[in-house]
Amino acid sequence: MKCDVIVIGGGPAGMMASIAAAESGARVILLEPNSRLGKKLNITGKGRCNLTNNCPPAELMQNIPRNSRFLYSAFSQMNSQDVMAFFEGLGVPVKTERGNRVFPVSDRSFDVSAALERRLKELGVVILRDRALGLLQKDSRLTGVRGERETYTAPCAVVATGGLSYPLTGSTGDGYRLSEEAGHTVTPLRGSLVPLEEEGSICAALQGLSLRNVRLTVLEEGRSIFTDFGELLFTHFGLSGPLVLSASAHMRDFEGKRYTAVIDLKPALDQQQLDRRILADFEKYRNSDFVNALNDLLPHKLIDVFVEHSGIPPRCKVHSVTREQRQGMAALLKAFPIPVRGPRPVDEAIVTAGGVAVGEVNPSTMGSKKLPGLYFAGEVLDVDAYTGGFNLQIAWATGYVAGQYAAWASQG
Repeated sequence: MKCDVIVIGGGPAGMMASIAAAESGARVILLEPNSRLGKKLNITGKGRCNLTNNCPPAELMQNIPRNSRFLYSAFSQMNSQDVMAFFEGLGVPVKTERGNRVFPVSDRSFDVSAALERRLKELGVVILRDRALGLLQKDSRLTGVRGERETYTAPCAVVATGGLSYPLTGSTGDGYRLSEEAGHTVTPLRGSLVPLEEEGSICAALQGLSLRNVRLTVLEEGRSIFTDFGELLFTHFGLSGPLVLSASAHMRDFEGKRYTAVIDLKPALDQQQLDRRILADFEKYRNSDFVNALNDLLPHKLIDVFVEHSGIPPRCKVHSVTREQRQGMAALLKAFPIPVRGPRPVDEAIVTAGGVAVGEVNPSTMGSKKLPGLYFAGEVLDVDAYTGGFNLQIAWATGYVAGQYAAWASQG
């Protein structure tokens, strides 16, 4: 089959690239092996789809810890305001919530993917259920894509296959293999926005316990690199939940550095307020064993683990607890440490860190510096961001730029 632009991957970056290319006058084929487009998009933001972040361009850059400068041109061509206007234009009203996170008013990610599919059909994009196996080249230039079902001829192609996270949605790493075959370097891949494995057995003992309204601080070699307030979950392997996923994006050197997750179990109380609270509880339970005096202070499942790490004998009578022991207990409530071994496997991550080396890609066009006619968009590139809509902003912006320039290049 012949066309002007082949887009490989039907996720957010691939759909945006297809729309941008078709709007620029190109005949577009979109290859996606899944039975439907936007499978991963539909589960983002707990099914609500955090489309972007309604913040200035400078703040966008601050939330991309790796290779943010590479995205400067893409964001100047499609910033968060442009993304919001784009979806409003597709009939998807949007709203801004806490942390400048942008969602569809309906709170339904399916409304986002459905609007993108409608636009693809309006533009005449040919959507084919096929998996790209290889890139075709002649005279050091791209000439098409070889699929499982047939071969597609085109002067330009956009690789928008996603990363390795959520493999059940189709993110199987095909884009990295295709990129390496084209001569590109793929930097080491790992999970970002990923649960964390504990060094020890504290979390296993607390498996299933969810803590809300706690503060999490991550220490890298004893230095704070992340702190935020919210919810986390203890699992059989370690820590998960929104706070932990956000924290993981800041932890980027597990091979060389030591990390500790420190939980403030009582963030609403300062040390003096907490001491008064403990004294009040101790007065209430003054003739009880220490282990039985914490029911008002901690979740039941946490009590035994906390007592073990407090150093206070569980059967010590409350009226016998010394001032120093009480102060140590307060300090533990404000800073309960969990040593971190490392991240969970990349297929459990929301985002893949690493990818096609950005020094080999033109930041203004998303075009390959190795193989003319080849373009990249989205998670396949070596860029990733913190939570809050920033990763989807990368997908929309790079997809828009790649699709537009691929279309222009295909037309001479």
